[in-house]
Amino acid sequence: MAKKYEPINSQDSPRFCGVKTFMRLPHVVTEDDIDFAILGVPFDTGGSFAVGTRFGPESVRSMSSLLRPYNPDLEIDIFKFCSGVDYGDLAVNPGYIEDSYQMIESQLEPLLSKDVVPILIGGDHSVSLPHLRAMANRYGKVSLVHFDSHGDTWDSYFGKKYSHGTMFRRAVEENIVDPSQSIQIGMRGSLYAPDDIKDAEELGYQVITTQTLKTMTASELGEIVRRRVGNNPTFVTFDVDFLDPVFAPGTGTPEIGGFSTFEAQQFVRQLKGVNIKGFDVVEVLPDRDPARVTSLAAANICYEFISIVAWNKREDLKSVYSETAKNGEPR
Repeated sequence: MAKKYEPINSQDSPRFCGVKTFMRLPHVVTEDDIDFAILGVPFDTGGSFAVGTRFGPESVRSMSSLLRPYNPDLEIDIFKFCSGVDYGDLAVNPGYIEDSYQMIESQLEPLLSKDVVPILIGGDHSVSLPHLRAMANRYGKVSLVHFDSHGDTWDSYFGKKYSHGTMFRRAVEENIVDPSQSIQIGMRGSLYAPDDIKDAEELGYQVITTQTLKTMTASELGEIVRRRVGNNPTFVTFDVDFLDPVFAPGTGTPEIGGFSTFEAQQFVRQLKGVNIKGFDVVEVLPDRDPARVTSLAAANICYEFISIVAWNKREDLKSVYSETAKNGEPR
């Protein structure tokens, strides 16, 4: 029987005890017998304004200790269907973005080769580019579902091609994302020019601004996303500045007029059933998060990601059982 990894039981050990892993999962560096792995990506050299997101993974882990294994909204007992670990942090080279990109990409390969779903905690948003490179190496061109207040499709910043504002242009240029099956959600705030939105659309992305999203229900967004990505292998990235600064003050480039944590949960839950191969949540800046509400929000978004992994696995098992029964074979 395969080994099952799940959180420590809080009836055996109080939640304030122990080393701070995500959701009190065991810290095990393994690619075997797991469905998902939590990984920190403590890199912030791509930041253009406030930095310090290299400490984001540590803070998010600390605020995850109250998360419990049953998600009542998705009606899923996560660890009945999933095994997962806190894999620890990926190694990076602070100050050297291209070196770090290569390091991150290569460290993800062993997990992806076993079809483990990585759930990555940044770090600034520039780290999504090596995440996408690793995904494309394994699955071919992927779809991108991108929650953010910024499109991150600038061509350069201070003449440099790599920053937390350029990676989704690079992803199209490198042919690792299929923009015709990708979507950006939540763009808002002041711009340098109208082209900041038009550029993303000209690259092929569908863009849903905050102004538009505020008129929609979560289920309507879910239908749009599912139609857009189809069954293509998909990567989901969630920048915490998608949230209004009232709910996420601890981030480097906040934009007012955003979403509540409740709304964000509803939107993310609509991704159940999508062929998701990886996730990241980025831009948590603990130094600007004195009450750690941003870290708490990010931890709960990660929890929704894990819940979706479990939900999808349960539905896959149902399909297998149904097909077996239909063919008249023993269950």
